[in-house]
Amino acid sequence: MKIQIPDNLNPVDAIRRCGYGMVNDRRAEQVSFSRRLGQGIYPRFHVYINDRVINLHLDQKQASYEGSSAHSGEYDSEVVLREGDRIKELLDKNSAEQLGSDMEEFEKGEEKEEKKGFWGWFK
Repeated sequence: MKIQIPDNLNPVDAIRRCGYGMVNDRRAEQVSFSRRLGQGIYPRFHVYINDRVINLHLDQKQASYEGSSAHSGEYDSEVVLREGDRIKELLDKNSAEQLGSDMEEFEKGEEKEEKKGFWGWFK
């Protein structure tokens, strides 16, 4: 299942706000994200992000034999569709919140206050 990430959201921050953690696959030299369904590693929802598009599937188990990246993945099952709807809802909510906070700052005409370190207050 593919989900578009709104332009005003950072893709990594957005998927982390949806409850996903980073997975660094050293063999494939690719970063992905996953969310566990139980207490073990599998089954898990697994996500790749390319060009602001989330590619979601459900990994039922690890690859069965050495040298293979094939697994028992589901891409369009009912469970995956529900998770996709949950992610879309959270992305829309986060996007609206981000737009709202940007508009509030714009309407107030306030610039963000520069952060000062401890010694900066004594100048």
